[in-house]
Amino acid sequence: MVDNATLIRSARFRQEREADWLRLEGLVMKAEKSGAQTLQFDEARDLASLYRQATTSLAIAREISLDKALLAYLEALAARAYLSVYAPQERLGGVFGRFFATSAPQAMRRSALYIALGFLCMGLGALVGYLLYMESADWYYVFMPPGLADGRGPEASTASLLAVIYDTDPQAAGLGAFATFLFSHNTRIAIFVFGLGVFACLPAILLTFYNGLIFGSFYALHVDRGIGWDLGGWLSVHGVTELSAICIACGGGLQLGAAVLFPGQYSRKEALRLAGKDAVKLALVAALMLLVAALLEGFARQLVQDRTTRYVIGWGVGLLWLAWFTLGGRRKT
Repeated sequence: MVDNATLIRSARFRQEREADWLRLEGLVMKAEKSGAQTLQFDEARDLASLYRQATTSLAIAREISLDKALLAYLEALAARAYLSVYAPQERLGGVFGRFFATSAPQAMRRSALYIALGFLCMGLGALVGYLLYMESADWYYVFMPPGLADGRGPEASTASLLAVIYDTDPQAAGLGAFATFLFSHNTRIAIFVFGLGVFACLPAILLTFYNGLIFGSFYALHVDRGIGWDLGGWLSVHGVTELSAICIACGGGLQLGAAVLFPGQYSRKEALRLAGKDAVKLALVAALMLLVAALLEGFARQLVQDRTTRYVIGWGVGLLWLAWFTLGGRRKT
Protein backbone atom coordinates (compact mmCIF):
# COMPACT_ATOMS: atom_id res chain seq x y z
CA MET A 1 0.00 0.00 0.00
CA VAL A 2 1.16 3.53 -0.73
CA ASP A 3 0.88 5.94 2.16
CA ASN A 4 -0.83 9.28 1.84
CA ALA A 5 2.39 11.19 2.43
CA THR A 6 3.96 9.69 -0.68
CA LEU A 7 0.91 10.51 -2.78
CA ILE A 8 0.85 14.06 -1.52
CA ARG A 9 4.57 14.48 -2.18
CA SER A 10 4.16 13.16 -5.73
CA ALA A 11 1.23 15.48 -6.45
CA ARG A 12 3.08 18.48 -5.02
CA PHE A 13 6.16 17.61 -7.10
CA ARG A 14 4.11 17.67 -10.27
CA GLN A 15 2.19 20.82 -9.39
CA GLU A 16 5.37 22.80 -8.66
CA ARG A 17 7.03 21.93 -11.97
CA GLU A 18 4.22 21.38 -14.44
CA ALA A 19 4.25 24.96 -15.73
CA ASP A 20 7.92 24.64 -16.72
CA TRP A 21 7.24 21.33 -18.43
CA LEU A 22 4.42 22.84 -20.48
CA ARG A 23 6.64 25.79 -21.41
CA LEU A 24 9.39 23.37 -22.51
CA GLU A 25 6.91 21.29 -24.50
CA GLY A 26 5.76 24.38 -26.36
CA LEU A 27 9.33 25.36 -27.25
CA VAL A 28 10.15 21.83 -28.37
CA MET A 29 7.08 21.73 -30.60
CA LYS A 30 8.10 25.03 -32.19
CA ALA A 31 11.66 23.79 -32.76
CA GLU A 32 10.38 20.54 -34.27
CA LYS A 33 7.97 22.31 -36.58
CA SER A 34 10.05 25.24 -37.81
CA GLY A 35 13.60 24.44 -36.70
CA ALA A 36 15.56 25.62 -33.70
CA GLN A 37 17.00 28.46 -35.79
CA THR A 38 13.59 30.14 -35.76
CA LEU A 39 13.61 30.51 -31.96
CA GLN A 40 14.15 33.93 -30.45
CA PHE A 41 17.15 34.45 -28.19
CA ASP A 42 15.13 34.19 -24.99
CA GLU A 43 13.31 31.12 -26.32
CA ALA A 44 16.56 29.35 -27.17
CA ARG A 45 17.93 30.23 -23.72
CA ASP A 46 14.81 28.94 -22.00
CA LEU A 47 14.87 25.77 -24.11
CA ALA A 48 18.33 24.85 -22.87
CA SER A 49 17.58 25.83 -19.29
CA LEU A 50 14.23 24.05 -19.12
CA TYR A 51 15.74 20.94 -20.71
CA ARG A 52 18.26 20.69 -17.87
CA GLN A 53 15.49 21.21 -15.34
CA ALA A 54 13.39 18.52 -17.01
CA THR A 55 16.20 15.98 -16.81
CA THR A 56 16.62 16.79 -13.12
CA SER A 57 12.89 16.42 -12.57
CA LEU A 58 12.97 13.08 -14.37
CA ALA A 59 15.72 11.79 -12.11
CA ILE A 60 13.79 12.86 -9.00
CA ALA A 61 10.50 11.52 -10.33
CA ARG A 62 12.03 8.09 -10.80
CA GLU A 63 12.83 8.05 -7.11
CA ILE A 64 9.63 9.38 -5.57
CA SER A 65 6.80 9.28 -8.12
CA LEU A 66 4.45 6.37 -8.47
CA ASP A 67 2.69 7.82 -11.50
CA LYS A 68 3.91 5.80 -14.51
CA ALA A 69 2.14 8.16 -16.88
CA LEU A 70 4.13 11.07 -15.46
CA LEU A 71 7.39 9.16 -15.87
CA ALA A 72 6.57 8.31 -19.48
CA TYR A 73 5.67 11.93 -20.19
CA LEU A 74 8.91 13.25 -18.71
CA GLU A 75 11.03 10.66 -20.52
CA ALA A 76 9.46 11.52 -23.87
CA LEU A 77 9.74 15.26 -23.22
CA ALA A 78 13.39 14.99 -22.19
CA ALA A 79 14.21 12.94 -25.28
CA ARG A 80 12.52 15.41 -27.62
CA ALA A 81 14.18 18.35 -25.90
CA TYR A 82 17.56 16.64 -26.17
CA LEU A 83 17.17 16.36 -29.95
CA SER A 84 16.09 19.99 -30.18
CA VAL A 85 19.10 21.18 -28.17
CA TYR A 86 21.90 18.90 -29.37
CA ALA A 87 20.91 17.37 -32.72
CA PRO A 88 22.20 19.10 -35.87
CA GLN A 89 19.71 21.82 -36.69
CA GLU A 90 19.55 21.30 -40.44
CA ARG A 91 16.76 20.12 -42.66
CA LEU A 92 17.15 17.30 -45.12
CA GLY A 93 17.35 19.73 -47.99
CA GLY A 94 20.17 21.55 -46.23
CA VAL A 95 22.08 18.30 -45.75
CA PHE A 96 21.81 17.46 -49.46
CA GLY A 97 22.66 21.02 -50.43
CA ARG A 98 25.77 21.04 -48.25
CA PHE A 99 26.82 17.66 -49.65
CA PHE A 100 26.61 18.80 -53.27
CA ALA A 101 27.94 22.31 -52.72
CA THR A 102 30.75 21.63 -50.27
CA SER A 103 31.28 18.19 -48.71
CA ALA A 104 31.50 16.01 -51.83
CA PRO A 105 33.89 18.15 -53.92
CA GLN A 106 36.12 18.82 -50.90
CA ALA A 107 36.29 15.09 -50.15
CA MET A 108 37.15 14.42 -53.80
CA ARG A 109 40.06 16.86 -53.67
CA ARG A 110 41.34 15.50 -50.38
CA SER A 111 41.23 12.01 -51.86
CA ALA A 112 42.80 12.98 -55.19
CA LEU A 113 45.79 10.65 -54.77
CA TYR A 114 43.60 7.59 -54.14
CA ILE A 115 41.28 8.47 -57.03
CA ALA A 116 44.30 8.90 -59.31
CA LEU A 117 45.44 5.41 -58.29
CA GLY A 118 42.00 4.10 -59.22
CA PHE A 119 42.26 5.66 -62.68
CA LEU A 120 45.79 4.30 -62.99
CA CYS A 121 44.60 0.76 -62.23
CA MET A 122 41.83 1.06 -64.79
CA GLY A 123 44.11 2.62 -67.39
CA LEU A 124 46.85 0.02 -66.99
CA GLY A 125 44.30 -2.77 -67.27
CA ALA A 126 42.87 -1.27 -70.46
CA LEU A 127 46.35 -0.88 -71.94
CA VAL A 128 47.34 -4.46 -71.12
CA GLY A 129 44.05 -5.83 -72.47
CA TYR A 130 44.43 -3.81 -75.66
CA LEU A 131 48.02 -4.87 -76.30
CA LEU A 132 47.39 -8.54 -75.52
CA TYR A 133 44.44 -8.64 -77.92
CA MET A 134 46.53 -7.06 -80.65
CA GLU A 135 49.10 -9.77 -80.06
CA SER A 136 46.57 -12.60 -80.14
CA ALA A 137 42.79 -12.41 -80.46
CA ASP A 138 42.52 -15.49 -78.23
CA TRP A 139 43.12 -13.25 -75.22
CA TYR A 140 39.65 -11.81 -75.80
CA TYR A 141 38.02 -14.97 -74.48
CA VAL A 142 40.35 -15.03 -71.49
CA PHE A 143 39.28 -11.58 -70.30
CA MET A 144 35.72 -11.20 -71.55
CA PRO A 145 33.01 -12.92 -69.45
CA PRO A 146 30.62 -14.98 -71.62
CA GLY A 147 27.66 -12.87 -70.57
CA LEU A 148 29.39 -9.73 -71.75
CA ALA A 149 30.67 -11.19 -75.02
CA ASP A 150 27.31 -12.54 -76.26
CA GLY A 151 28.56 -13.18 -79.80
CA ARG A 152 30.53 -9.93 -80.07
CA GLY A 153 33.94 -11.47 -80.48
CA PRO A 154 36.66 -11.98 -83.08
CA GLU A 155 34.37 -14.27 -85.04
CA ALA A 156 31.76 -11.52 -85.57
CA SER A 157 31.81 -9.64 -88.88
CA THR A 158 32.72 -5.96 -89.04
CA ALA A 159 29.36 -5.15 -90.57
CA SER A 160 27.46 -6.78 -87.72
CA LEU A 161 29.57 -4.96 -85.12
CA LEU A 162 29.02 -1.63 -86.86
CA ALA A 163 25.31 -2.27 -87.36
CA VAL A 164 24.60 -2.74 -83.68
CA ILE A 165 26.63 0.35 -82.70
CA TYR A 166 24.26 2.52 -84.73
CA ASP A 167 21.17 0.33 -84.29
CA THR A 168 20.75 -0.02 -88.04
CA ASP A 169 19.98 -3.74 -87.89
CA PRO A 170 16.47 -4.28 -86.46
CA GLN A 171 17.10 -8.02 -86.24
CA ALA A 172 20.31 -7.67 -84.29
CA ALA A 173 20.29 -7.94 -80.53
CA GLY A 174 22.10 -4.64 -80.57
CA LEU A 175 24.25 -3.12 -77.90
CA GLY A 176 21.23 -2.25 -75.79
CA ALA A 177 21.23 -5.54 -73.96
CA PHE A 178 25.00 -5.42 -73.79
CA ALA A 179 24.87 -1.90 -72.33
CA THR A 180 22.40 -3.00 -69.67
CA PHE A 181 24.52 -6.00 -68.79
CA LEU A 182 27.65 -3.85 -68.79
CA PHE A 183 26.02 -1.30 -66.48
CA SER A 184 24.95 -3.93 -63.96
CA HIS A 185 28.43 -5.47 -64.19
CA ASN A 186 30.11 -2.12 -63.58
CA THR A 187 27.77 -1.34 -60.70
CA ARG A 188 28.72 -4.59 -58.99
CA ILE A 189 32.39 -3.85 -59.63
CA ALA A 190 32.03 -0.38 -58.09
CA ILE A 191 30.43 -1.85 -54.97
CA PHE A 192 33.06 -4.55 -54.67
CA VAL A 193 36.09 -2.29 -55.20
CA PHE A 194 34.85 0.03 -52.48
CA GLY A 195 33.78 -2.62 -49.98
CA LEU A 196 36.79 -4.90 -50.50
CA GLY A 197 39.33 -2.11 -50.49
CA VAL A 198 39.53 -2.33 -46.72
CA PHE A 199 41.25 -5.71 -47.12
CA ALA A 200 44.75 -4.32 -47.68
CA CYS A 201 43.73 -2.56 -50.94
CA LEU A 202 44.62 -5.56 -53.12
CA PRO A 203 41.07 -6.72 -54.07
CA ALA A 204 40.12 -3.19 -55.15
CA ILE A 205 43.26 -2.90 -57.29
CA LEU A 206 42.78 -6.29 -58.94
CA LEU A 207 39.07 -5.78 -59.67
CA THR A 208 39.65 -2.34 -61.19
CA PHE A 209 42.56 -3.66 -63.23
CA TYR A 210 40.42 -6.58 -64.43
CA ASN A 211 37.64 -4.24 -65.46
CA GLY A 212 40.23 -2.34 -67.46
CA LEU A 213 41.28 -5.59 -69.16
CA ILE A 214 37.71 -6.17 -70.29
CA PHE A 215 37.39 -2.66 -71.65
CA GLY A 216 40.78 -2.76 -73.37
CA SER A 217 40.18 -6.06 -75.13
CA PHE A 218 36.67 -5.05 -76.22
CA TYR A 219 37.93 -1.76 -77.60
CA ALA A 220 40.85 -3.50 -79.34
CA LEU A 221 38.40 -5.78 -81.13
CA HIS A 222 36.74 -2.77 -82.75
CA VAL A 223 40.02 -0.96 -83.44
CA ASP A 224 41.25 -4.07 -85.21
CA ARG A 225 38.18 -3.83 -87.47
CA GLY A 226 38.71 -0.14 -88.12
CA ILE A 227 35.68 1.04 -86.15
CA GLY A 228 37.36 2.08 -82.91
CA TRP A 229 36.19 5.67 -83.23
CA ASP A 230 32.61 4.50 -83.70
CA LEU A 231 32.71 2.35 -80.57
CA GLY A 232 34.42 5.19 -78.72
CA GLY A 233 31.50 7.48 -79.48
CA TRP A 234 29.00 4.89 -78.31
CA LEU A 235 30.95 4.27 -75.11
CA SER A 236 31.54 7.97 -74.46
CA VAL A 237 27.86 8.73 -73.92
CA HIS A 238 27.70 6.84 -70.65
CA GLY A 239 31.14 5.27 -70.33
CA VAL A 240 32.98 8.44 -69.31
CA THR A 241 30.72 8.78 -66.30
CA GLU A 242 30.34 5.06 -65.62
CA LEU A 243 34.01 4.10 -65.72
CA SER A 244 34.97 7.20 -63.75
CA ALA A 245 32.53 6.11 -61.06
CA ILE A 246 34.35 2.79 -60.75
CA CYS A 247 37.69 4.57 -60.40
CA ILE A 248 36.27 6.88 -57.74
CA ALA A 249 34.81 3.92 -55.84
CA CYS A 250 38.20 2.25 -56.12
CA GLY A 251 39.78 5.39 -54.65
CA GLY A 252 37.42 5.19 -51.68
CA GLY A 253 38.29 1.52 -51.16
CA LEU A 254 42.01 2.27 -51.38
CA GLN A 255 41.59 5.02 -48.82
CA LEU A 256 40.07 2.55 -46.37
CA GLY A 257 42.74 -0.01 -47.13
CA ALA A 258 45.53 2.53 -46.62
CA ALA A 259 44.08 3.41 -43.21
CA VAL A 260 44.30 -0.26 -42.22
CA LEU A 261 47.81 -0.73 -43.60
CA PHE A 262 49.26 2.59 -42.47
CA PRO A 263 47.33 3.87 -39.44
CA GLY A 264 50.17 6.18 -38.40
CA GLN A 265 49.78 7.60 -34.92
CA TYR A 266 46.22 6.30 -34.61
CA SER A 267 44.89 2.89 -33.83
CA ARG A 268 43.62 1.02 -36.89
CA LYS A 269 40.06 1.43 -35.69
CA GLU A 270 40.45 5.19 -35.30
CA ALA A 271 42.34 5.55 -38.59
CA LEU A 272 39.60 3.61 -40.38
CA ARG A 273 36.95 5.83 -38.82
CA LEU A 274 38.72 8.99 -39.94
CA ALA A 275 39.35 7.69 -43.46
CA GLY A 276 35.74 6.55 -43.71
CA LYS A 277 34.47 10.13 -43.55
CA ASP A 278 35.80 10.92 -47.01
CA ALA A 279 35.62 7.36 -48.36
CA VAL A 280 31.87 7.18 -47.79
CA LYS A 281 31.42 10.47 -49.63
CA LEU A 282 33.36 9.04 -52.55
CA ALA A 283 31.05 6.02 -52.54
CA LEU A 284 28.01 8.32 -52.63
CA VAL A 285 29.49 10.31 -55.51
CA ALA A 286 30.15 7.06 -57.40
CA ALA A 287 26.55 5.96 -56.80
CA LEU A 288 25.28 9.29 -58.13
CA MET A 289 27.47 9.00 -61.20
CA LEU A 290 26.24 5.48 -61.89
CA LEU A 291 22.67 6.78 -61.71
CA VAL A 292 23.46 9.54 -64.20
CA ALA A 293 25.21 6.99 -66.43
CA ALA A 294 22.08 4.86 -66.41
CA LEU A 295 19.99 7.84 -67.55
CA LEU A 296 22.49 8.69 -70.29
CA GLU A 297 22.53 5.09 -71.42
CA GLY A 298 18.76 4.78 -71.38
CA PHE A 299 18.00 7.99 -73.27
CA ALA A 300 20.93 9.79 -74.90
CA ARG A 301 22.60 6.66 -76.27
CA GLN A 302 19.33 5.49 -77.82
CA LEU A 303 18.30 8.83 -79.28
CA VAL A 304 21.68 10.06 -80.56
CA GLN A 305 23.16 8.18 -83.52
CA ASP A 306 25.71 10.74 -84.70
CA ARG A 307 29.24 9.81 -83.64
CA THR A 308 30.46 13.37 -83.04
CA THR A 309 27.43 14.26 -80.96
CA ARG A 310 27.98 11.17 -78.84
CA TYR A 311 31.52 12.29 -78.09
CA VAL A 312 30.32 15.80 -77.24
CA ILE A 313 27.66 14.50 -74.85
CA GLY A 314 29.88 11.98 -73.10
CA TRP A 315 32.95 14.15 -72.63
CA GLY A 316 30.86 17.26 -72.00
CA VAL A 317 29.23 15.53 -69.04
CA GLY A 318 32.68 14.40 -67.96
CA LEU A 319 33.89 18.02 -67.95
CA LEU A 320 30.89 19.00 -65.83
CA TRP A 321 31.86 16.35 -63.27
CA LEU A 322 35.44 17.62 -63.31
CA ALA A 323 34.30 21.22 -62.82
CA TRP A 324 32.19 20.18 -59.83
CA PHE A 325 35.03 18.27 -58.26
CA THR A 326 37.65 20.97 -58.77
CA LEU A 327 35.65 24.16 -58.21
CA GLY A 328 32.89 23.14 -55.79
CA GLY A 329 33.18 24.01 -52.11
CA ARG A 330 36.00 26.52 -52.46
CA ARG A 331 35.74 29.36 -49.96
CA LYS A 332 36.16 32.87 -51.18
CA THR A 333 39.30 34.61 -49.89
